[in-house]
Amino acid sequence: MTVSELKKQFFDTLRSLYPKEEAGSFFNILAEEFLDMSRLEIALYPEKVLTPGQLQQFTDAQERLQQHEPVQYITGRTEFFGLQFGVNKNVLIPRPETEELVEWILHDLQEQKNKELEILDLGTGSGCIAISLAKNLPHAKFSAMDISPEALKVARENALKNEVQVDFLEQDILKTERLPKRYDVIVSNPPYVRELEKKEMQKNVLDFEPASALYVKDTDPLLFYEKITALAAGALKPSGALYFEINQYLGKETEALLRKKDFLSSLKKDIFGVNRMLKGIKHEN
Repeated sequence: MTVSELKKQFFDTLRSLYPKEEAGSFFNILAEEFLDMSRLEIALYPEKVLTPGQLQQFTDAQERLQQHEPVQYITGRTEFFGLQFGVNKNVLIPRPETEELVEWILHDLQEQKNKELEILDLGTGSGCIAISLAKNLPHAKFSAMDISPEALKVARENALKNEVQVDFLEQDILKTERLPKRYDVIVSNPPYVRELEKKEMQKNVLDFEPASALYVKDTDPLLFYEKITALAAGALKPSGALYFEINQYLGKETEALLRKKDFLSSLKKDIFGVNRMLKGIKHEN
C-alpha cells in the first residue's frame, strides 16, 4: 500500500467520526510518528510504499481512534509550552489553557528570574507546569506533588527528558496537614469538573483520561481549592503568590475562598474568554 492509498483509507474510515480537519491533523501526527514523514514529504512522495510493519502500526492507531482514544495516548507524547512531554492513561493530556497559566506566572516572575525562588506544583500529573516553569526559571528550586505513583513516574521521565531538576513527592493533598517548606509560588491545576458537567465532555476525555485528575462531586466542587488555599496560607512567604487553574463556572466562588484566607485575588480569562485562572497574593505580615 502506498502513502496516498493509506491516506484515502484513513479518511474514509474516520469520516463519520471526526471533522475532516481533525482527521487530517491525526494523519499528519501518525505519519510523522510511524512513517517518519513530514506533511511536506507526504505531499512529495505519495507513491512511497509502506512496509508491513508501518501498515500494521497505522491500522492499530486507526482502530484506537475509532474508539475515540486521544491521539496523544496513541503516540505517547504531546507538546506543551514548546517542550515534548510523554503522556499515557495515568496523566491528563496538557491543555492550551494551562499554557496560559504558565505564561502568567513567568510574566509575573520576570524581574525575579535570576533569584533562587522556591516553587511548588500541587497535583502535578505529567509534570507539565513544573517542568515548563523550571525550563524558563533555571535558578529556581522546584517541588511537585501528586497522589498517583504512576503519574509521578511519567513526570520524572519528563523532567529527565527536558533536562530539569524537580523534587517529586508522592502525597495525598487532601490528607496533608502542612507543606514541607516555605515557598515563593504555589501553583495547582486540581480536579475541578463537576459530575453535572460531564455531559459537556467529549468521549475521548470521558473514556480515556484519568477520572481522579478531572472530576469532583457536585456537592463539594471546591474541596481541592479550599484545602490548597489553607495549606498555602501557612506555607507561602510574605507576598508569595498562589496560582490556580479553575472551573470557568465557579470563578467568583473560588476567588471568595482566597479572600477568606486574606489573599489579594485576581481572576484572569483564557483565550476563550472565560474565567480560567486565579491568583492570590499573600498579605505581608
